Amino acid sequence: MQVTETLNEGLKRGYQITVTAAELDDKVNEKLVEAQPEIEMKGFRKGKVPMALLKKQFGPRLLGEAMQEAVDGAMSQHFEDSGDRPALQPDVKMTNEDWKEGDDVLVEMNYEALPEIPEVAFDKIKLEKLVVEPAEADVDEALANLAESAQNFEDRKKGSKAKDGDQVVIDFKGSVDGEAFEGGAAEDYPLVLGSNSFIPGFEDQLVGVKAGEEKDVTVSFPDEYGAAHLAGKEAVFACTVKAVKAPAPAPIDDELAKRFGVDDLAALKEQITERLGSEYGGAARQVMKRALLDQLDETVSFELPPSLVEAEAKQIAHQLWHEENPDVEGHDHPEVAPTDEHTTLAERRVRLGLLLAELGRKNEIEVADSELTQAVMTQARQYPGKEREFFEFVQQNPGMRQQIQAPIFEDKVVDYIFELAAVKEKSVSKDKLKEAVEALEDE
Repeated sequence: MQVTETLNEGLKRGYQITVTAAELDDKVNEKLVEAQPEIEMKGFRKGKVPMALLKKQFGPRLLGEAMQEAVDGAMSQHFEDSGDRPALQPDVKMTNEDWKEGDDVLVEMNYEALPEIPEVAFDKIKLEKLVVEPAEADVDEALANLAESAQNFEDRKKGSKAKDGDQVVIDFKGSVDGEAFEGGAAEDYPLVLGSNSFIPGFEDQLVGVKAGEEKDVTVSFPDEYGAAHLAGKEAVFACTVKAVKAPAPAPIDDELAKRFGVDDLAALKEQITERLGSEYGGAARQVMKRALLDQLDETVSFELPPSLVEAEAKQIAHQLWHEENPDVEGHDHPEVAPTDEHTTLAERRVRLGLLLAELGRKNEIEVADSELTQAVMTQARQYPGKEREFFEFVQQNPGMRQQIQAPIFEDKVVDYIFELAAVKEKSVSKDKLKEAVEALEDE
């Protein structure tokens, strides 16, 4: 077997692999010798079928396997000897298309090699970590928001008209063409106006009603309504308004705390303080991570595989196009050509991606199975009732697993660099931290 270099320009590599007919024949014979003891054939005892007959019967099929194994083996040996790591799957094709049994096999292999990543003196990197301590006012604001989300409804003054956001307590009975229908009636039903929990148009017609008032509400069931016998039909609901109630925040007390699963108000405040601290810490880490990546992008330079940059630029252009055209959900649109700006951003992403990947490889930084499982569980919660289907999809889709794993790996490598870098803490206000985060979004 012979491997001859045909291209060596920058990171581009090309080789011709020659597998001789004799080598293929030897490999086929090897496979036949290995299989012979288990082969039975009419007229011969098990394991006693002559080699010539075996070769005639099974040789052509085994020749294809031998050819593939020989080429794969040559490629593996080449990468082991050269130390090259391809940026993408190598392009491999057979060049003698008129090949017939007895001929040598000629294969052409082309790829872009990953570049040598320079060493970085991470202890020379200087970073600033913003520190924000949750203030009492922040905790009080969070408590007020919880109280509002856990709002109660209190009776409005007698004779008051219902407003959007109010709760009306009603008895109602629905009919289509004068006939009552199953499931169309209820008593003492608490309906929040504006919640869109009823048929479109129903709640709007109750804005302005008073307690004690009777009102017929006329609506049409949607054409795609679940009950086929009601879909598209006009219905009249005879409603009796029994109460009109205004929303009121829940009292900030021990009872509120219990509604959120803790023993008392003091415990709820402590929980909020911890949550705010975690949120501020996460935001500060985000700011520090961007500062780190900016420094690495400015100080570390090496040749980039053109194919990776091109693929990333196309992905960026495609993603931004969809953000600008949210009504187009599919991908059957004209090809989006990357701009110079997209290519510049792609170069940054590829450079930083290769740098972090190499640092993680050299320092044996890995994503544990438990970490990946936790991340999958977190994403699965976005699909209530379909968690199992999401898990199965991830298990069967290596690309999806990689997509979930990649940001976890990146953060672990970033944390590793934080440990090596010179990090100085700086106490700031919540507003200053917010400004720093917003500045990231504007870039």
